Amino acid sequence: MHVLTVCYGHPTDPAAFDAYYTSTHAPLAEKIPGMTSFTHRHCASPDGSQPPYYLIAELSFPSQEVLGASQSSPEAQAAAADVPNFATGGVTIFIAYD
Repeated sequence: MHVLTVCYGHPTDPAAFDAYYTSTHAPLAEKIPGMTSFTHRHCASPDGSQPPYYLIAELSFPSQEVLGASQSSPEAQAAAADVPNFATGGVTIFIAYD
């Protein structure tokens, strides 16, 4: 399994971020071919301090090959191109695998 993780920094307007993410960006991401699952969650810290990220999204793929192929799809390109439209806090992206 290969999981593409997108960590979103704290946006300048959290309410606008949430509205855009759920109504526009998540539906784009859900169309990426080859995914076995797509989840997104807001972040919190155990001690109540501000966590390093506002929201984390995880896109799971069965293999590196499927992940690689999916990233060149028009659906993945559309989702990637959409990120600057709402991610005012920046993004960090990495891949975890087992």
